[in-house]
Amino acid sequence: MSDKQFQILDTLVVYEGFFRLEQYTLKHTLFNGGWSPSLKRELFRRGNCVAVLLYDPDRDEVVLIEQFRVGAVLQPERAWQLEIVAGAIETGETAEEVAYREAREEAGCEIAELIEIKQFFTTPGGSSEWITLFCGRVDSSQVGGIHGLDEEDEDIRVSAVKFDEAFQMLEGGKIESGIPILAIQWLYIHREELRARWLAELNSPSL
Repeated sequence: MSDKQFQILDTLVVYEGFFRLEQYTLKHTLFNGGWSPSLKRELFRRGNCVAVLLYDPDRDEVVLIEQFRVGAVLQPERAWQLEIVAGAIETGETAEEVAYREAREEAGCEIAELIEIKQFFTTPGGSSEWITLFCGRVDSSQVGGIHGLDEEDEDIRVSAVKFDEAFQMLEGGKIESGIPILAIQWLYIHREELRARWLAELNSPSL
């Protein structure tokens, strides 16, 4: 039996609306042996989500979106955030299907090829959110404008930015959301290899 164990003693739904908040009463084993006292912890429940960095290897551009974010209202000057395309996985959908759907809805882009970068928790200290992060090959030549679904009250400004400019935006503090920071840093590391591979595929004669 693993020495890392926990027991859920009670659960309570504190709030259910656009998101769901639950309160857990639990205890867990300690590294030095024995068990913790009974603890009360709130859990912000989100389903599994997807984010996708849209990249055009031919133009060496990434697609960024900008939208209002309630999580930043305590710092009003940061209420509009520069991000990458993202969305929740609905019942019956795969992560890949969400990536293709959200690219169309939020950025007006069709993904030609999709690769998985990483799966991870965003804030496991209090949220259940689990992200699958992708990089998708797109044609960014016609990217721009305002996108999003009216029924979801989305108001999303889309732009295609040269990779070097996007990286400078990150380094200069203009990109402050964790998921795009991780994605752009990943592309910084793998860009030359990925670009060479995708350009070779684009330029290879069709069978």
